[in-house]
Amino acid sequence: MNGKLTLPPYQTVALVLQGGGALGAYQAGVFQGLNEAGISPNWFTGISIGALNTAIIAGNPIEKRVERLHEFWDTICQPNVGVGISPFFESHDFGVADFVRNAMNAMSAGNTVLGGQMGFFCPRFPPPLWNRSGAPGTASYYSTHPLKETLERLCDFDRINSRELHVSVGAVNVRTGNFTYFDNSKTTLRAEHFMASGALPPAFPAIEIDGERYWDGGLVSNTPLSQVLESKPLKDTLAFQVDLWSARGTAPTNLEEVADREKDIRYSSRTRLVTEQLRHSQSLRRLVQNMLNDIPEKIRAKAPYYKTAQALACNKRYNVIHLIYQNKSYERHYKDFEFSPASMQEHWSSGLEDIRQTLAAPHYLNMPTNESGFVTHDVHNQSNDPT
Repeated sequence: MNGKLTLPPYQTVALVLQGGGALGAYQAGVFQGLNEAGISPNWFTGISIGALNTAIIAGNPIEKRVERLHEFWDTICQPNVGVGISPFFESHDFGVADFVRNAMNAMSAGNTVLGGQMGFFCPRFPPPLWNRSGAPGTASYYSTHPLKETLERLCDFDRINSRELHVSVGAVNVRTGNFTYFDNSKTTLRAEHFMASGALPPAFPAIEIDGERYWDGGLVSNTPLSQVLESKPLKDTLAFQVDLWSARGTAPTNLEEVADREKDIRYSSRTRLVTEQLRHSQSLRRLVQNMLNDIPEKIRAKAPYYKTAQALACNKRYNVIHLIYQNKSYERHYKDFEFSPASMQEHWSSGLEDIRQTLAAPHYLNMPTNESGFVTHDVHNQSNDPT
């Protein structure tokens, strides 16, 4: 890929970031690739770790965003206690088998469980008792106070709330169980809104915002793609959907693989199913619009159904560029809380490579010209290209 790319006149260019803990460095790599290509989304939205990446990106000027992402990930990929394994020794395995790397990752994940991650979370001491009641903000294994300090240090929330960019993150209201979007077009966003989106229980506490408590949005939906594509008024949209869990995989052969596959399925949020449903809806909207265009003007004025049908009609176009993190052979069910610097760098490099490969086919960015006005592209699954 050489130089900057010129996009068609999309009204919305969105970066949509799924939840997935330590795998979120993949999203940072994708953003770096978009930045290199001169593609500047005007809507950033995420769930969980995707919400934290969203805060770092939207909370900084364009020339500082990649640098701040590096600072964020370099911070949270250090253990609270002791010194992490050098990325050089972890990534340069000198020809040893995958099981050695798997063992090193397991050790790193164990350190996370025992000691937490710098600038992110730390264990409660003394640890909470299973059936002992206390304040809702302490009903968790870890405290996320360090994350609040990190976000406030690395993000300019005045910039986020200036509405220069559209920013939204998803969380779940603990009391009602309802999914909630915190959107800077309606709400003044603070560090707590982004923390709430990533407050996965029972590890992390519910975050209080305006008298209500909120948990991780991934409990209900791990991707905000529908919010972007169905937001009113409808607009010509290019969405970069960056997933950290693959819904597709092979049948597991042991219990460790079962745990890994189960987590992939649970958090993948069926992005391809969502895009197919949205494609079908948009196809019907365009069909209604085309039918209305054929109705003579004198009939339109008299037909009582016309205004109702016009409200349903839409000829907007949608292009979803779908990027999905591909598991490494040695990764297991703890990959989302395995924060070693070497794994972070690998995830980041994978995202950068995938978006560069995607943008090497610039026709992927074209406005849809098919009947439905809706296309998807996935560099890892070419059979899922436009239909």
